[in-house]
Amino acid sequence: MDHARPEDWYRVQRLSDDVTLIDEPHIKPFYRCNIWHVRGRDRDMLVDSGMGVVSLREWVPLVTERALTAVASHTHFDHIGCHHEFADRVVHRAEADILADPGNAATLADPYVTDDIFDTLPPTPYRSVTYSLTAAPATRLVDDGDVIDLGDRHFEVIHTPGHSPGGIALWEARTQTLFSGDIVYDGPLIEDTYHADAADYHASMVRLFDLPVRIVHGGHFPSYDGARHRQIIRDWLAAHER
Repeated sequence: MDHARPEDWYRVQRLSDDVTLIDEPHIKPFYRCNIWHVRGRDRDMLVDSGMGVVSLREWVPLVTERALTAVASHTHFDHIGCHHEFADRVVHRAEADILADPGNAATLADPYVTDDIFDTLPPTPYRSVTYSLTAAPATRLVDDGDVIDLGDRHFEVIHTPGHSPGGIALWEARTQTLFSGDIVYDGPLIEDTYHADAADYHASMVRLFDLPVRIVHGGHFPSYDGARHRQIIRDWLAAHER
């Protein structure tokens, strides 16, 4: 399989509400994390940071323009790979130990990271058998109800365990925008990780159903509107409450 050039690794798409989607198009869609950049008045926010096989700071100038808070929706390998590149790092306290010591088993790099997850391999000298993550100890731990403050924008932390113990979503009530991480998105949901919990997953889905969302930016796959959000959760609950 060919190796991509570093300048081709990331794709940047400006959306509405000063939200920009950064992703890694050479990773197959099921494994491809959405990296969300949000512009604020006083600082910016990055929700997740991809696999870490190519430097975000070097190849995506947007993330270096202003002070930035890097939030981990959770600590699986595809979401925290470049967190070490940022000085201000936020994670839920239930997964702080993983962000500080992101071993391949704890982050699910083992067993998922193989050449099969790519359409084109990362730039040389990348090898899947030697893939590892860099420690990125949190500078702030958050709990349910805490706020990420960008000056003119305020994102409430919603603890959404189920996919993983410290999963969080971020809710901006003013714009009715939800960054949902991996607890819910418009694609196959993963409920069988080593630290998943079925009862927690159900409770998180019930809670997110009641939010008056206008748009959802998930951890994977395209964004969607409030009607689709409620349909995804309604279908999930129906399948799990039989």
